[in-house]
Amino acid sequence: MVGDLAGNAQKIIDAAHAAYAQGARVLLTPELALCGYAAEDLFLRPAFIAACDDALKTVAEKTCGLKGLHLVVGHPMASSQWGRRTRSVAQAPCVNVASVVLEGAVVQRYAKRELPNYQVFDERRYFVPGTEPCVFEVPDDAGQPHRIGLLICEDAWFEQPAADSVAAGAEVLVVINASPFHAGKGGEREQTMRERALATGVPLLYAHLVGGQDEIVFEGRSFAVNPDGQLGARAASFKEELLMVEAQALPGVGGLQLIGNVAAEPEPDAELWHALVLGVRDYVGKNGFPGVVLGLSGGIDSALVLAIAVDALGASRVRTVMMPSPYTADISWIDARDMAQRMGVRYDEVAIAPEFESFLSSLQPLFEGKPLDATEENIQARIRGTLLMGLSNKHGSLVLTTGNKSEMATGYCTLYGDMAGGFAVIKDVVKTRVFRLARWRNLHDPYGTGVNPIPERIITRPPSAELRPDQTDQDSLPPYEVLDAIVQRYMEDDQDPAQIVAAGYDRAAVDQVVRLIRINEYKRRQAAVGVRVTHRSFGKDWRYPITSKYRA
Repeated sequence: MVGDLAGNAQKIIDAAHAAYAQGARVLLTPELALCGYAAEDLFLRPAFIAACDDALKTVAEKTCGLKGLHLVVGHPMASSQWGRRTRSVAQAPCVNVASVVLEGAVVQRYAKRELPNYQVFDERRYFVPGTEPCVFEVPDDAGQPHRIGLLICEDAWFEQPAADSVAAGAEVLVVINASPFHAGKGGEREQTMRERALATGVPLLYAHLVGGQDEIVFEGRSFAVNPDGQLGARAASFKEELLMVEAQALPGVGGLQLIGNVAAEPEPDAELWHALVLGVRDYVGKNGFPGVVLGLSGGIDSALVLAIAVDALGASRVRTVMMPSPYTADISWIDARDMAQRMGVRYDEVAIAPEFESFLSSLQPLFEGKPLDATEENIQARIRGTLLMGLSNKHGSLVLTTGNKSEMATGYCTLYGDMAGGFAVIKDVVKTRVFRLARWRNLHDPYGTGVNPIPERIITRPPSAELRPDQTDQDSLPPYEVLDAIVQRYMEDDQDPAQIVAAGYDRAAVDQVVRLIRINEYKRRQAAVGVRVTHRSFGKDWRYPITSKYRA
């Protein structure tokens, strides 16, 4: 956890003792494990770096009796204290370091060489890049020394750092990492590290972080690949695990191979589900919220968020509120009650018709002569947002918003209404994927209840905000299959409108979606943080001006 220096240090100490008891000679911790990877501008504070130094001393002192265990600890270090050459003249405040601790002393240090500055990464703001390889010796049971080359995350995505380590005598490459999850990233990592092992001719061990931090999630899934590119070991995804990997001599050809347990490759929807669950669990837990509250509408989005929240926190920490308006269909009441009962959560109903009529009455003199429009729809959403925030203030629970990526892209959401809340669970999940995840969850029953959590009618009925008579989402938007494809191509993949049209999409639909993405930037800037599960989300990945005359 970012900033929990004492807690992180104790986790490292406990892991060191557990690994030592199992005969380990090397223990890898993730990148910046001592302070947490995404510490952002905490890296600019000298007192924070000094506290990290003290935490490293604590780790060294409390592992000094573990004879022969080489403990690799990721942490920041003041660039002014780094005694080796760097590639930067304009000094950043820190170096991203891996220290090798042996019997209470730091015997080697390595500075990360390749600093990512794309997507959610901003490492050049904080770190000075290193220039030199780091190779340390570890004896085997017979006393024969073996040379280990140390890399940090992005270094292994480039050829030169690994090649330099092997040129310096490395027989094994070890890589400590904090690489944020997005759908498909685990397979990309394994493929790239296979290529690195094949190119260098030595095995590679990849140790990866687990946990949620604000909008990003790290899924673990540490692994080892051998010189022939074959997978030698893989840890489970989305849970902490001490993965034991044995280095063995390659029979007949010399060199080493890495052998350990190989966890199964997760299916894509399962991986996405567990990422969302972990993101909610860690955001709520690490920030000390006793539980969560959400508006349950009888629609697919709030149903999915409820199922994720219960899987993340347990039913006792989740509260739901149905807030019907004059336009709420009877089946919405029925389905919301049904799902709350299936999930075993607290369910309350608070009709908003009295408040809605009061608002209209107060505003009537100011609205005189104006026709009904989205204003009256938004008032209903804002009443609901106010009620949920009132519950949050009174009981301390975090409000989960229920908007999806398709809505966030097009502005099909209400500022201070359904956008009001503290954590946006599915803000990076497009609507078509919402339906897929709902069906996936209904097919998987971790509690053995035999009951689908999401009523089938919630999945099959046409989506609607129910803010005016007979309303459906598709009254205002292209079909979700079209909308989501355009969002992905334009927003995630940076295709321009002409490219999207050339791929077979209707020009009017493309122009509509691109325009909606552009004019709703001001809304997204005020949205709650939420779990990032694609390679580009509406968060740190997306940095566009609100005020701009540029038109694609």
